[in-house]
Amino acid sequence: MMLALEALAAITGLWSVYLVTKQNIWCWPIGLVSVAVAAIVFYDSFLYSDMILHVYYFGMNVYGWIHWSRKPVGSEALPVSTMSVRQNAFWVGFTAIGTVLWGLVMSKNTQAAFPYGDAFTTVASLVAQWFMAQKRLENWIYWFIIDIVAISIYALKGLYLFSGQYFIFLILCGIGYRDWKKTMA
Repeated sequence: MMLALEALAAITGLWSVYLVTKQNIWCWPIGLVSVAVAAIVFYDSFLYSDMILHVYYFGMNVYGWIHWSRKPVGSEALPVSTMSVRQNAFWVGFTAIGTVLWGLVMSKNTQAAFPYGDAFTTVASLVAQWFMAQKRLENWIYWFIIDIVAISIYALKGLYLFSGQYFIFLILCGIGYRDWKKTMA
């Protein structure tokens, strides 16, 4: 049963991210299916940070769907934007501190597998998902790093479909970054 749910979450997740690279608003409702199912799989696998993260993703998919629907007057879509060096430095620091604190909480209070690696993917994903919903180009850089860590964690936990999914996400990050940057020119 869990393998079927993992497959459903992986397929809808890939479809959703592919649609994000194309800036297609249907990424959000398809993402809702993916993250709801993935939360169940992560709970069953004792990856509690990932489970909590997917509850957050659910809310962010709703937010992203609404936000992307509100395009500027005279524009076909919400434009892609970037952040200043200062803003980027703030979010990198936030991610580092959040990873240490969340990893400590998970290692002391749960049976979490890989509490600090899981904490990193969780905290960095919170930031990256916010960037994605805001259509910030930097989201792809965060996702690239997150995907590398996630591939390893999921493979070590025997979640091979998720590990494979994140390998494909890694490729989609490059495509998404390239395509989004082109729309800025």
